[in-house]
Amino acid sequence: MVPALRYLVGACGRARGGFAGDFPGASGLASGRPRPLCGGSRSASTSSFDIVIVGGGIVGLASARALILRHPSLSIGVLEKEKDLAVHQTGHNSGVIHSGIYYKPESLKAKLCVQGAALLYEYCQQKGISYKQCGKLIVAVEQEEIPRLQALYERGLQNGVQGLRLIQQDDIKKKEPYCRGLMAIDCPHTGIVDYRQVALSFAQDFQDAGGSVLTNFEVKDIEMAKESLSRSIDGMQYPIVIKNIKGEEIRCQYVVTCAGLYSDRISELSGCSPDPRIVPFRGDYLLLKPEKCYLVKGNIYPVPDSRFPFLGVHFTPRMDGSIWLGPNAVLAFKREGYRPFDFSATDVMDIIINSGLIKLASQNFSYGVTEMYKACFLGATVKYLQKFIPEITINDIFRGPAGVRAQALDRDGNLVDDFVFDAGVGDIGNRILHVRNAPSPAATSSIAISGMIADEVQQRFEL
Repeated sequence: MVPALRYLVGACGRARGGFAGDFPGASGLASGRPRPLCGGSRSASTSSFDIVIVGGGIVGLASARALILRHPSLSIGVLEKEKDLAVHQTGHNSGVIHSGIYYKPESLKAKLCVQGAALLYEYCQQKGISYKQCGKLIVAVEQEEIPRLQALYERGLQNGVQGLRLIQQDDIKKKEPYCRGLMAIDCPHTGIVDYRQVALSFAQDFQDAGGSVLTNFEVKDIEMAKESLSRSIDGMQYPIVIKNIKGEEIRCQYVVTCAGLYSDRISELSGCSPDPRIVPFRGDYLLLKPEKCYLVKGNIYPVPDSRFPFLGVHFTPRMDGSIWLGPNAVLAFKREGYRPFDFSATDVMDIIINSGLIKLASQNFSYGVTEMYKACFLGATVKYLQKFIPEITINDIFRGPAGVRAQALDRDGNLVDDFVFDAGVGDIGNRILHVRNAPSPAATSSIAISGMIADEVQQRFEL
């Protein structure tokens, strides 16, 4: 087992009855017939694989790529919900390539982020994927933030982040002429990229190496083959049956799930524990009007509050030249709830009854109310943004896209901030690995994470 991983072993026996809710693209669940992405892919009615990855987000695709490059003789397939890959968490983020400054020294997150950023830049260069190493300023605008900023700087040095500098007001102005601040950390190795483009490149690598991708495949059940089937050649060689809502089947020897927003439900679907539960948080972005984009040159971030996993509203340039402002962090009432009034009774009841959200909310009531207020009233967000760039007015912005973050939460209301793998006992438990929590910055770290997952799969399944 990979060191430093949190590993859950539950009473994973025969899979429970099928769940047919609405799942996100990162979960690998979808309705409709499987749609191969290339001519060599197989149809669900006839397919059997050595390994199946459930989930076509950036972590699932990076893992599939890593596995097939490491084990080219194995047949490996990816199942994806949507008709296209990487359309949910991967396709709804800020696109920032993080440097690794924020995370606890010696932690897996810190190591994977620093390593992953370097690997990602190298990969983009090799594949000709456009990116910009535009840098980032983490800016203290209040005197009370300076000790936290200095502590963050020391943390970044311990994590091995290259090129960090503490700069004063004059140097802030040289890098960001319209930004005010008392002191800042200059992170020159922070960048931006289109992560969906990266994920699709991973998918192409995977397919070029002989992997198969099936889209429009909504997983309804994961179970061991029935006794009568197990006596057949397929049943003995491929004992796990994955069914979609159309009744079509995929058979395989082993399953790896990278289910993102639905990692808890997929785990439960296979008979494993649903804990930790996923609570969806929506992040709304604002956009600067094109004529005002000159106000921002690189990433501008606030000094983070260590009590929360969110980095705060920030200024982020995009590859298309636009400037995103955000995101906030508000509870989403649907796991694919990209709009404020998107609502799922099933998801809401699940959050209230089964997660530790009530305890989390009671501990952070004022923070939650503030975030909801800023989400509803643009003027409140603009007032916050003006702490950094006073020239911005409410007439300079308009509402933009939103993303939904899969935040793992335990029943005591604690945010789960480390990597969590889930497996169980019994026939099916010994053949499944659930990636239950791949916390931010998973996109930045995706290549490094995929190596860790490939190591875990190799060791657990004795490949």
